[in-house]
Amino acid sequence: MDVLERLFEQHFALPAARIQPLQGQLGGSGRAIVRLSGGPFHAIGILHSVREENVAFLEFSHHFRRRGLPVPEIYAEDLSHGAYLEEDLGDATLFDFLSQHRAGDAIDAQAVEAYRKAVAVLPRFQVEAGRDLNYKVCYPRASFDRQSIAWDLNYFKYYFLRLAGIPFNEQALEIDFGRLTKLLLNAHHDYFLYRDFQSRNIMLRAGQPFFIDYQGGRKGALQYDIASLLYDGKADLPPALRQSLLDHYLDCLAEYAPVDRGVFMEHYYAYVYVRILQALGAYGFRGFYERKTHFLQSVPYALKNLRWLAENVKLPVALPALLDALRTITESEKLKNLSTDETKLTVRIFSFSFHHEMPLDDSGNGGGFVFDARSLPNPGREERFRALTGRDAAVIDYLNHEDAVHQFLASVFSLVDASVAAYQRRGFTSLMVSFGCTGGQHRSVYLAEQLAKHLRKMAGVEVMVRHMQLDQLEKTGALAKVAP
Repeated sequence: MDVLERLFEQHFALPAARIQPLQGQLGGSGRAIVRLSGGPFHAIGILHSVREENVAFLEFSHHFRRRGLPVPEIYAEDLSHGAYLEEDLGDATLFDFLSQHRAGDAIDAQAVEAYRKAVAVLPRFQVEAGRDLNYKVCYPRASFDRQSIAWDLNYFKYYFLRLAGIPFNEQALEIDFGRLTKLLLNAHHDYFLYRDFQSRNIMLRAGQPFFIDYQGGRKGALQYDIASLLYDGKADLPPALRQSLLDHYLDCLAEYAPVDRGVFMEHYYAYVYVRILQALGAYGFRGFYERKTHFLQSVPYALKNLRWLAENVKLPVALPALLDALRTITESEKLKNLSTDETKLTVRIFSFSFHHEMPLDDSGNGGGFVFDARSLPNPGREERFRALTGRDAAVIDYLNHEDAVHQFLASVFSLVDASVAAYQRRGFTSLMVSFGCTGGQHRSVYLAEQLAKHLRKMAGVEVMVRHMQLDQLEKTGALAKVAP
């Protein structure tokens, strides 16, 4: 980490007083990611050994910034050591925001609006910024061409079908792969293809989307990225919302390029399929091959999307061997149960005010944790924060800069993680964690959200969050409505 500390001090003229690992943020990428802070400054530091990916990310970032797109500013770089320093966009991803604002298929209006904002920016990447991008730095391919497609399809075949024990006729499957590839390449593919345009790569700051993790970008078709977002596995968007967002995307796209919706849709679902197959290959490689079983928890969501496609979509080419293999996948009891076998522990997290009643455990288990946050610095004492909550960016930034808060959270994480591991081993189904502070509006809310974010990265854990005092304030209209 010495190189990142050096870059930080060179850029900000202050040493980094704190370095916080953020390894879970980009779990499958192989990069080391840390947050560095010193004085009023903070940044994200990246260490990555693949020079070509670093070059692509840095080149794209500079280009997108010049085009006015919401991507992180690059503060400093040292390619000889595989290091660079970028703007800290916070911790709130679109996926996190969606998770916090839904109950099953019922998704709150503010989460839908966040998706609409993200969708509206996508054509600017694809068309406006894609026109004069330096595609020579793309890695590993300059375009989503026949070779790229073959890699994705074989990734699915060898790391998912084979490792999941799904029978298939290899020659017949290869014939179908050839037909699917021809259909995909018939779409106009002279645009920027983000490649991993999904909810965990979209950050929300002050209610606006910012975009990361586009180092795999290349030339390609428009359909791929919007398909990636709308059929993002664990996001599990309802079909009606997917259609509404697709319509919104096409409306926004029309401002930057002529759109024949009929022609667009001729190829759209082929790209939905290939994106799902690529994702399944990744889940199989990480889960079956590398034994990182939490990646397999996304498989049932992909199966749900495949079942919907089978019932609602007819492709313009015949793919009998592929569709037969996919039908076998969706009917596999083993694959259906990959998440339900493990997801047995529900952690319910509450924030509350000590001026009111503490949350009651109605699960019948009792126990759990109650943490008193009143020893921590209190944003509620400052006028600028009084109308805000612990979910707002300004309060989060204030508390993120307090060492006492990080020490408190480290202790909480250690205690709760140990209980989660023990509860899972013993087959328990419920754990309750509560945070109290004076008003139940700032510190306790922030801590509850931070713990929820931490636990959502764990395999076999379902997280539910409720803010007792905020619920009351919002019901009575006493809390100003501020964009998160």
